[in-house]
Amino acid sequence: MEFQENLKQFILDLGVSDVGFTRIDDFDNKKMRCAVSFVVRMSKEVFEEIDEAPTHTYFHHYRTVNAFLDQSILKTGLFLQKNGYSYIPVGASQSINKDGWNYMARFSSRQIACMSNLGSIGKNNMFIHRDFGPAVRLGTLFTDCALETDRDTDFKKKCNDCNICVEKCPAGALKGVMWTPENSRDDIIDAAKCSEYMKKEFKMIGRGAVCGICITSCPLL
Repeated sequence: MEFQENLKQFILDLGVSDVGFTRIDDFDNKKMRCAVSFVVRMSKEVFEEIDEAPTHTYFHHYRTVNAFLDQSILKTGLFLQKNGYSYIPVGASQSINKDGWNYMARFSSRQIACMSNLGSIGKNNMFIHRDFGPAVRLGTLFTDCALETDRDTDFKKKCNDCNICVEKCPAGALKGVMWTPENSRDDIIDAAKCSEYMKKEFKMIGRGAVCGICITSCPLL
């Protein structure tokens, strides 16, 4: 546990907003049995500028935070490697579509963050941090270093009867389904409908890579 505490402090000293740990059984590399979840809090003011469409400022902020996450994950991996462990980084906001365009990462950082007990997933399919709400970006690192989840499991539902994000989604992609550990992403959102709408309506901003309306409309922002 002493090494894990040192690892956590190393990550926080990089500027990451929060960090969690969990054990994992279904990652495709069976040597990597544990995962580190990275949380970076985004600027609430940037989201508050979003109304009917994303802004160029949001797109820039989104890309910058992703780059910071990737650098933080790399530095953490090098720290683990220096101490005799192996690691595999998962790229922030990276889709792997080798089996068709399915908008899926190698592994869900939202799932890892939930398993690390940092928060839950809302009806907007966004991760809702227990302190920071939905204005966060996530990153993940897998490792063979033995790590323990350092909080009691807590899948508290944040949305309850609220459907504001569902009603505000301009693509009509949200299904109004409450997230549970048993649900898949497809139970909550039509990812293809979301992506296609962004590429069509917001192509002037990052070629339609971002929206943010479901986040900025969330009362937990």
